[in-house]
Amino acid sequence: MTTKESGDAAEARALAHLLAQGLTLVRRNYRVARGPNARGGEIDLILRERDGTLVFAEVRARRSASHGGAAASVSAAKQRSLILAAQYFLRTLRTVPPCRFDVVAIDGAQIEWLRGAFDA
Repeated sequence: MTTKESGDAAEARALAHLLAQGLTLVRRNYRVARGPNARGGEIDLILRERDGTLVFAEVRARRSASHGGAAASVSAAKQRSLILAAQYFLRTLRTVPPCRFDVVAIDGAQIEWLRGAFDA
């Protein structure tokens, strides 16, 4: 299995988990670019809670938690990238709903949903 295939599988697993918790999918793999020579950002999953909260979810997967686990791999740089992409996405909306950043960490067979994992 390629890295992309395993990433896609983890994302599909995370999406199924979040849908089972009552969230609805708004957008998948939302990408923005800063410019021709600058990296932008990508949000794996954008979902909506029943109360209207917009959830920007980062999916991280590791075969095991032996090296800090999946959740620990969401670095400060990755958080900045997610915040940038979220800001662009929010500009497309007429009104900005309550928002939060979640992480879905998959370590082997274990899945953990970290609500409000970090703030913008």
